[in-house]
Amino acid sequence: LQLVESGGGLAQPGGSLRLSCTASGFDLGYYSIGWFRQAPGKEREGVSCLNRSDGRKYYPDSVKGRFTISRTTSRNTVNLEMNSLKPEDTAVYYCAASLYSFIGACTPDDFDSWGQGTQVTVSS
Repeated sequence: LQLVESGGGLAQPGGSLRLSCTASGFDLGYYSIGWFRQAPGKEREGVSCLNRSDGRKYYPDSVKGRFTISRTTSRNTVNLEMNSLKPEDTAVYYCAASLYSFIGACTPDDFDSWGQGTQVTVSS
């Protein structure tokens, strides 16, 4: 199972970025998908997750209303639209996949296949 993230980079505060996570070797449609981020010196945290069983989406309060997770089934890809970016959104962003149907919030322990990460920097 391989996941590859793309779309990271530099954005100004208030700007937008779109991250993509493309799977190879398996059908992403059968999996729960999570986007996580990790800033230096901080724990990895979930910023958006999509439940495999009912399509339910989870967002923590820190990104709710600004981030949106979605699937592009034809491309075996999951996207993360990030709007109204803030400097505190700066981190390495990872996508992850799991056959587990999480309940409530999603945590890194719920996922067992990970991409290599992509850097997102929000700065003026």
